[in-house]
Amino acid sequence: MFNSLFLLFLPSTVLAAAIIELQARQLSGPQGIDVSHFQGTIDWTSVAANGISFVFIKATEGTTFLDPDFSDNYIGATDAGLIRGGYHFAHPDSSSGATQADYFLAHGGGWTADGITLPGMLDIEYNPSGDVCYGLSASAMVSWIQDFSNTYEFQTGRFPIIYTTTDWWTTCTGNSAAFANDNSLFIAHYGSSIGTIPAGWSFATFWQYADAGPNPGDQDVFNGDSTELQR
Repeated sequence: MFNSLFLLFLPSTVLAAAIIELQARQLSGPQGIDVSHFQGTIDWTSVAANGISFVFIKATEGTTFLDPDFSDNYIGATDAGLIRGGYHFAHPDSSSGATQADYFLAHGGGWTADGITLPGMLDIEYNPSGDVCYGLSASAMVSWIQDFSNTYEFQTGRFPIIYTTTDWWTTCTGNSAAFANDNSLFIAHYGSSIGTIPAGWSFATFWQYADAGPNPGDQDVFNGDSTELQR
């Protein structure tokens, strides 16, 4: 999982120092955005010229929605030289994690080891139209996420990135630490500080620090340098 992958093999004393270093330089890492059809037509050449290095692009939601701008955004970002990947907005109340992972993979969420494709991102957060935890218990939610994650990893060889907020994660998974060893964390927390992150993870690999800014969509940063981002 990017920088978290090589950190797994460091001695504990070096690991602690590395984590401190990464947290200290969080906002100085490669800048990115995440977008969907809500942003409309995007001038990707201008986005790249504005210093953006990577982008997550909405591909799917549940098993019934395909983002109509996904292909144009993906091609545009690629042509502009950005590292890019797709994301899936989860609806754990509508079908299994495996079913939604398969839907995502079939519609733009795949991964290849080409140095420009980000592993797929699972956007798991507040229900936009109903119970905040989609009617699932904490244990059922953890099982759903594991089903999605394991299905994605089985088909691609990489675990998906998990995007969430600490509040939602604590409320709806019981602050589960079950994913920290395999899944990179993408935390959403607006402001100048990343705040507390969910249990198990020592740091967030990606941080969504604002919902608006000089570039389209949400404003993100990678916790590392450009070489680590490619890795």
